[in-house]
Formats: sequence, C-alpha cells, structure tokens
Amino acid sequence: MILQPAKAAEAVNTQLERFLPALTPMGVALGYFLPGVFINLRPFIPLLFGTMTLSGALRLKAAEFGHTIRSPRPIFAYLVAVRLIMPVIAMGVSSFFFKGDIDTITGFILLFSGPMAVSSFIWTTIYNGDKALGLTLILLETLMAPLVVPGTLSLLMGARVSLEMSSIAVLLIMMVVIPTCIGVTLNEISRGKIPLLVSPYVNPLSKICLMLVIAANTSSVASVIRFDNPIILKVTMVCIMLTSCSFILTRFTGIVVKCSYEKCTTLFFSGGLRNIASIATIAVAFFPEAVVLPILVSIVFQHTISAILAKLLMRKTPPGIGH
Repeated sequence: MILQPAKAAEAVNTQLERFLPALTPMGVALGYFLPGVFINLRPFIPLLFGTMTLSGALRLKAAEFGHTIRSPRPIFAYLVAVRLIMPVIAMGVSSFFFKGDIDTITGFILLFSGPMAVSSFIWTTIYNGDKALGLTLILLETLMAPLVVPGTLSLLMGARVSLEMSSIAVLLIMMVVIPTCIGVTLNEISRGKIPLLVSPYVNPLSKICLMLVIAANTSSVASVIRFDNPIILKVTMVCIMLTSCSFILTRFTGIVVKCSYEKCTTLFFSGGLRNIASIATIAVAFFPEAVVLPILVSIVFQHTISAILAKLLMRKTPPGIGH
C-alpha cells in the first residue's frame, strides 16, 4: 500500500522525533568529520534556521498567548529562574573551573543566555505538560531574544568581551522573530487551515534543518576543535552539571510558586532545553572559536540529560517519542 504524501511525511516526522536526542550529536559529527562539505551551507543558515522557527510558530495562536498571560505566575517564575538566576550560576561555576579563560566562560554564559529550544514543546507534549504555557514561553522568548542575549552578555561580561550587539540582534530577528511573526499570522488569518495543510511536510523538514545548521556551524570550527584536548573533559563535566542545574532549577521554581503538575512539567523542559542551533550560529559568527566549545559539547548531551532527568523527576511515564 502506497502512503499518501502527507501520511508519509508524518511517518518520517514520527521517526525523527523518536531519534531526536541523536539528531543534534549527528549534526556535530557530520560537521566535524566532513567540514569541506557542510561549510558550503554557512550562507544558508538564516534560511535553514528560519524554516525551523516557522515550523514551530505555525502552532502558535494569539488567543493561547492571551489566556496564559492572564495567569502570569509561571511566566514570572520562568523568567526569574532562566533569565536572572541561571546565567549568574553559569558565570560563577565556569569562572571557578576556568579561571582567566574568558572565551570558555563567555561560551557558558552565552549558552545559558540563549532562547529556549522549540523542541521543548515536543517533550512537553510527550509528558502531558501545559501546551498553552509552552507555546507562550516560546513566543515570549523569541520576541525577547534579540535584547536578552546581547544584554545578558554585556551585563555579566562587560568590557571583557567585544560585542556587536546590534549585529547579534539583527541576526536573531532574521532567524527567529520574523519567521515567528509570519507563522502566527498565517495561523490566525487562515484559522488554522494553513498549518494543517503544510505542517506534515514542514515538521520533518525542520528537524533535518536543525541537523544541517549544527553541521554547518561545527564545520566552521572543526579545524581548531580537538576532542582529544584535555580541556574537553573539563568542559563536558561543567556542561553536564550546569545543564542538569537548569532543569532542576526550573522544576524547583515551579514547585515553590505552587504551579500545577502540568505547568511544572512545561517549566522543566522549557528551562532546561536551550536553542543550541541559534546560540551556535551567534558564537560562530561573532566570537572566537574557543567560545563555541561549551555549545558543541552541550549539543551532544542536552537531550540525553533531558530524557534521564525527566524519568527521575517527572511522576508520569511518557507514552514514547512520537506517540
């Protein structure tokens, strides 16, 4: 029996979701071992990333945003934990372990200043979290990113790093804000018909784009990154520590402000998963190669840590990726 195109695309998407934790490390491996191939994708990164953002934005509705805003306690909890506390923790921990290594410290601060991952919505759905809150946080983070990322770096690192704040903001607007506005507008004016029509095809494409963006960014620094360098183990340990901390912090924050289980679940994934592709793109475009190292290491471990901690800290058992 031959599947219809939409059904076939949905089947591909289901399989890609099942292997989501492996897609990003695969992108690192492709870019590292085949830099001559994937370096050619560098000029297309804004387009590839915009496709990913558009895919997620097609699910956003202004009404969901408005409904969640009327109960803002989880949003404030998220902003305090992720936008205020976590970058300071990242700076403190990385400064302790990498005294005087400004590039590595900057890499960790950049990693935990970046916007949340759109893929957090997938995990939120799997664990029966509050979808409206998840989509609202994605939209809010998207709109804030051009100010928050350069602003946090400037505030915490000051004159110790040279920042092109306007250039970073413009890149984030092109890759994240504009595609989000287009996606929300298309959803609203078509009353959900356009997302229903194109999502079966755009969803698997977005996951392939994610892998290609990571491969292209990795290829740019492959010649100077040596995974046999002793600093790799140290960066890996600190990366695992800080990433785990970000999940646990938002889980704890949700409990402190007495959120429901569904909202706590959303905060857990939204606070722990960073948009590594956008962060890596910024790092490669505007910073020395050493800044990229913590971000590349995070790509390898982020979703694995998410899966492990979710099983340990979430009381519900997920039905399985893609179901």
